[in-house]
Amino acid sequence: MQRGKGMKFVGDSRIKASHRMPNKPKDYSEYPGKTEAFWPDFLLKEWMVGAVFLIGYLLLTVAHPSPLEGPADPTNASYIPLPDWYFLFMYQLLKYTYASGPYNVIGAIIIPGLAFGALALVPFLDTTPERRPSKRPLPTAFMLLAVASMIYLTWESVANHDWEAAKAQGVITDKHLGLLPDIEIDESSPGYEIYVSQASCIGCHGDDLAGGTGAPMLLGNELTAEEVHDVIANGRGGMPGGLFDGTEEELQVLAEFIASLKEEK
Repeated sequence: MQRGKGMKFVGDSRIKASHRMPNKPKDYSEYPGKTEAFWPDFLLKEWMVGAVFLIGYLLLTVAHPSPLEGPADPTNASYIPLPDWYFLFMYQLLKYTYASGPYNVIGAIIIPGLAFGALALVPFLDTTPERRPSKRPLPTAFMLLAVASMIYLTWESVANHDWEAAKAQGVITDKHLGLLPDIEIDESSPGYEIYVSQASCIGCHGDDLAGGTGAPMLLGNELTAEEVHDVIANGRGGMPGGLFDGTEEELQVLAEFIASLKEEK
């Protein structure tokens, strides 16, 4: 008879099955440092803390969705980009005298490099098994300094930024949505020629007078020539006065041209 064929294996009831010990982590309390098992004790705590922060972050993104701005315009040199909130401290750092302009390398590379390099070296500079911050003065001081600097610079950036202007420059206008009034612009008229010759006019309202950069659309306006003249001369809202550098006669021609940009009823 060949091996393995027709053979039966039976157990012997006289031999007790080996008793399997439950999978319990070892008690480390008797060891110096009073550490704990990585699995499952430490890993479970880390997972629970991470889950709480993840849920909080998701709720924050749902309650405050990212704003949608108008499409990028490469011809708009007055647009002021603003980084996301977690980079505002770097944005504020680049505003200081010795971290911007000719010293931009210091603010953009050297200072952040030293800060993050110091944080990266902390585990090698302090190898004590202690967990209490009072017993680890060097890494605690580095971390507190880094957190305090980031909080202060972020607060300074938020407090000093012109949020009204930033909101206006990213507004989606009728021009972006393709909802411009059906008004034909006579580009050969003297009023239009004066308009395009003024950098302050065309730079904000565009060559198609459809607005942009927070400036209103001039097409379909409801102003009279006198009111347009007053706005150009004295300003209104976010538009300062005294930007027109032509003669009084040219200003009057320009005001009449803008006032004529109305839809036929």
